[in-house]
Amino acid sequence: MIRFDNLSLARAGRPLFGNASLIINPGERVALIGANGSGKSSLLALLRGDLSPEQGNVDLPKLRIAWLAQHAPQASINPVRFVMNADAALVAAEAAIRQAEANGNGEAMGEAYAHWIDAGGPSAEARAAELLDGLGFGQAQLSRTVNELSGGWKMRLNLACVLMVPSDLLLLDEPTNHLDLDAVLWLERQLMRHPAIQLIVSHDRDFLDRVATTSLVIEDGTLNRYPGGYTASENIRAERAAQRERERREQQARIEHLNRFIARFRAKATKARQAQSRLKALERMETIAPLRATRGIDFDFAQPPEGPDPLIRAEHLVCGHSPQQPVVTLPELIVRRGARIGILGRNGTGKTTLIRTLIGDLAPVSGDLTRAATLDTGYLAQEQIEDLRPDDSPLQHLARQAPQEREQVLRGFLGAFGFSGDDALRPTGPMSGGEKTRLCLALLAWEKPGFLVLDEPTNHLDANTRDALADALAEFEGPLLLVSHDRYLLRSTVDEFWLVDNGVLRPFDGDLDDYAQWLQKERSSKAAADAATQGSAGKGSAASGTGRTGGTATTNSTGGTSAAAGGHAGSHPDHHERSGERAGTTTASTPGMGQSGHATGITAGNSAGSTAGGSTGSTNRASDRRERAQQRAALAARRKPIEQAIRKIEQQMEQLQARADEIDQALAAPDAFSDRAAATALQRERAQIGTDLEALENDWLEQQERLEAVERE
Repeated sequence: MIRFDNLSLARAGRPLFGNASLIINPGERVALIGANGSGKSSLLALLRGDLSPEQGNVDLPKLRIAWLAQHAPQASINPVRFVMNADAALVAAEAAIRQAEANGNGEAMGEAYAHWIDAGGPSAEARAAELLDGLGFGQAQLSRTVNELSGGWKMRLNLACVLMVPSDLLLLDEPTNHLDLDAVLWLERQLMRHPAIQLIVSHDRDFLDRVATTSLVIEDGTLNRYPGGYTASENIRAERAAQRERERREQQARIEHLNRFIARFRAKATKARQAQSRLKALERMETIAPLRATRGIDFDFAQPPEGPDPLIRAEHLVCGHSPQQPVVTLPELIVRRGARIGILGRNGTGKTTLIRTLIGDLAPVSGDLTRAATLDTGYLAQEQIEDLRPDDSPLQHLARQAPQEREQVLRGFLGAFGFSGDDALRPTGPMSGGEKTRLCLALLAWEKPGFLVLDEPTNHLDANTRDALADALAEFEGPLLLVSHDRYLLRSTVDEFWLVDNGVLRPFDGDLDDYAQWLQKERSSKAAADAATQGSAGKGSAASGTGRTGGTATTNSTGGTSAAAGGHAGSHPDHHERSGERAGTTTASTPGMGQSGHATGITAGNSAGSTAGGSTGSTNRASDRRERAQQRAALAARRKPIEQAIRKIEQQMEQLQARADEIDQALAAPDAFSDRAAATALQRERAQIGTDLEALENDWLEQQERLEAVERE
């Protein structure tokens, strides 16, 4: 348990929040929410012991604390070993073993091995490999040293180290940065199963809604506690803001504007699931309009004139940097004037290469690509903030684009993007990543493009700016091509999805929930394939008299590394314990023994039977058929209760989700909070449903693991 008593915090003499008194209970997963510079990272620094309170105190018992480092690590060892080294107890035990072996001290060696086992040594290598696999590390990354990895992979490595270390308190500052959606979903499952108290700073609302059980919101110089994740806290804050601001004419005008826009969109919307998801997001904008009115950032993109149609047409297009290294293939593609498309796919599949080719920033390798002659494209690249001039202010950047425009007009425009007063005159260099991204959005919006192409536009942005961007894109009626891992942004702004997978772009018929299910199926299929490959390799190793022990990397017949180095042994993200046991057990065998010996005996028996006569062979075949039938029956008997349990869990989840949808619909109604007691009861019921769904999902995953284990036997 962590207790704040009359806590006040300041940074560099600037007050952040004051007089905070609250308790964080064991097992709570806390979303720490607030605008950039509000004090979120400072609070984490306080809990680490790197910062002292201005007044009051923090009652922090002796907890094992692990936090996410924000600097890129340096090391000349492979990633698996680097992650293992994060566990100080494991490293100390390994050092003690080496020292005892060097001294020839048997007693000390026994004690050292006991400490190594207590530290999880037998499964450490497999656990580290599994963590890296879940975070997207492939053979290309695992075969390099840490120093050879890019900055993004190094930050993923830091996250793996945090999860590797035994801890009672996790402090995570933007853990989803540099992660694709597949890795984000994996991380969600990991954190929901982690027993430690967790304080999480993130601007990914879907991630916080999924993981957090409680929210701490820094607002107006106070630290306030709310039940649930980002959306739950937002609903409560929206209610309070609505009560304070009902009389303001500006807010009423905002609501009326949104009503008009929703009505127009409703007339255009199809019955497609994604279109309906977007409509719900737009309707929610009305509910929380009073809260959004106070955020200080409220910009838009100018509505484009009637443009050409189609915008882009491609046939047999190959995208890449050279004919020798094609990245994405497009059999056929047409981008229409009213298209609003979200591009899905794991990191490294070529999404950026694809959109750069489509807009003409990168020449195609081959194929036919036609763009409308009058196509006016506004492109926001991931690395665009690096092109800003560090000594120039936001006003100077914008004036360079509009040299004839009056300064007053430019200042007013920048104010909508959060650069009011002296902020418009500050040098860009010392600004945060979020501020620089806001400036890039302002420069893009000034150009009034007719076709928006955005590549991860929410990187570095705080929650308020993300909300403002989602509102602006939702109201923009022109064509949109969006690459993003921000699920809320995708739901709010696009009507259809394309998927880049295995080097091919294809339409994805479904919404983000369908995509999450597809990712899970792909991961399960990969885990099964890896397990089968490992099984085949193990049989081959037994036949040749070779083996392996835990803590040693081995090389397979294709030249790749085994699970100890490559993380592919039992690569399902939730199989740490089983994989660790397999990796930590010596499996070396002798030719003619075990599985290999059994196989040889069958071969020899069949040969002898053939020599002796057909009747013996027929008898053996009949016996084999009976044995296989018995095995199938036994397998079915073991599967049946597990499958029944899975179906029961799925039914319970469907019932709870249906009730959750009813509550969400009720809370979204304009008069939802006219009866405050009833609304509060609904919010509490909704929070409990979220907890119950989480528990059921964990049960479902455990049953699936049992089923997979039975099928592999």
